Amino acid sequence: MLKVNQYRKGRTTVLLAVLLWAGSAVAEPVPAPDFTLKSRTGENIKLSELQGQIVMVNFWASWCGPCRIEMPLLEDLYQEYQDYGFELLGINVDENTADAERLLARIPVTFPILLDPQSSVSKAWQVDAMPTTVLIDRDGMVRYLHRGYRAGEEKIYAERLRALVLE
Repeated sequence: MLKVNQYRKGRTTVLLAVLLWAGSAVAEPVPAPDFTLKSRTGENIKLSELQGQIVMVNFWASWCGPCRIEMPLLEDLYQEYQDYGFELLGINVDENTADAERLLARIPVTFPILLDPQSSVSKAWQVDAMPTTVLIDRDGMVRYLHRGYRAGEEKIYAERLRALVLE
């Protein structure tokens, strides 16, 4: 059984890497790799415990210009959809968490910010662009991946999110 689980985990990682490279809607959903990270409030958050909700995972860094532009737009999405079973997890990859705190003092958000200073989760998910946004359905399957951010792309997130809410 262990070998099967290792194979599945490896297959998911490979599929996720291919999807991250493609950076688009997912033709065939794959399971989102699980993780546990500490939030900036000190609480441990485990992705698999959010199954049953629609989850957006957004990898970001304080030094990333597009991340700073996108952050308040993600907050707007969170405020609009959180009552529909939507959770947004912002995963900060700054080595120095004080850098993230300084940015969040200027651009406050209410969605959970998780800290990944060793980039263990971003490495496991093979994130190679900032920001990277992943949309996960209620069954824990990756349904949409997007690398980078340009003005207006938050409308694509909203469309994908609305579609998952209606499923």
